[in-house]
Amino acid sequence: MSSELKLFGLSVNHALAKKVADELHMSLGQIDQASFADGEIYERILESVRGDDVFIIAPIAAEANDAFMEIMIAVDALRRSSVDTINVVIPYFGYGRQDRKAKSREPITAKLVASLLEMNGVDRVVAVDFHADQLQGFFNNPVDHLLAAPLLSDYFFERKLTENLVVVSPDHTGAGRARKFADLLESPWGVINDSVASVMPESPDAIVGEVTGRRAIIIDDIIDSGRRMQMTAKALKANGATEVFAVSTHAVFSKDAGRVLANDANIDHIVVTDTVPIAPENQSSKLTVLSVAPLLAEAIKRIHQNEPLDELLKSHNNPTVKL
Repeated sequence: MSSELKLFGLSVNHALAKKVADELHMSLGQIDQASFADGEIYERILESVRGDDVFIIAPIAAEANDAFMEIMIAVDALRRSSVDTINVVIPYFGYGRQDRKAKSREPITAKLVASLLEMNGVDRVVAVDFHADQLQGFFNNPVDHLLAAPLLSDYFFERKLTENLVVVSPDHTGAGRARKFADLLESPWGVINDSVASVMPESPDAIVGEVTGRRAIIIDDIIDSGRRMQMTAKALKANGATEVFAVSTHAVFSKDAGRVLANDANIDHIVVTDTVPIAPENQSSKLTVLSVAPLLAEAIKRIHQNEPLDELLKSHNNPTVKL
């Protein structure tokens, strides 16, 4: 007898979980969530899940520590309810930037998070755009690493914005991401020389690549404070870019970063996905939010039915590009 598919959404980005459920023509599972006066989190599953194939949909975002504890407590409740499998869909993997020791006596917190999830009984993790691909190796259980690049590139194809483009990485570590995104859009790409751009944005040495007279896309996986996007946009406009798009998968927007970027005259458009919730104060007329719900829904369906996910990693507009 096959396991029944069940979906649960937690408090952080519950709206995305609801969209995923709608895509699958399902209802979210019933769960009681509360907080005690001292901040302790309480969760109880309100329906039978015995023998079911369960997916929790929640990012480690907003208040990252509380979000992570919500996931861990929900997993514990499900494990004690005799489910068949526990699959955690983490659209944004918080702590993913702490993926190595850069200084002595530092932790590798991303590995710690992965270990804690597995120790708690998680059978599979589904994530969108890890900060670094090697995070997949932090897990011993299966990891499905989904990519937002096809979705983000579709934005430009659908609006016929692919002519005279250049894709730019805001730093050298993101050069590979920029190259792949440029391949999807069949455009040239470049890299910001941040040591020069931060002090002399108008200098030709601030950018490796030709941007004069081109529509520029700054591509990154995360927008946090937004300062790097601002520095890059300033250098691009100073070197002759006609229009600047700030594009990213995860709109973390710490504090009021979204509002700051919207008020920056060097940034014309901001394009992100809904992997993390975006506060009202960070929304603006410049902001376009694309939903990853169809991507996550298709991945969940395929995993439940034991089907491959290869098709989800392809660009429909440029299928020759290997992501």
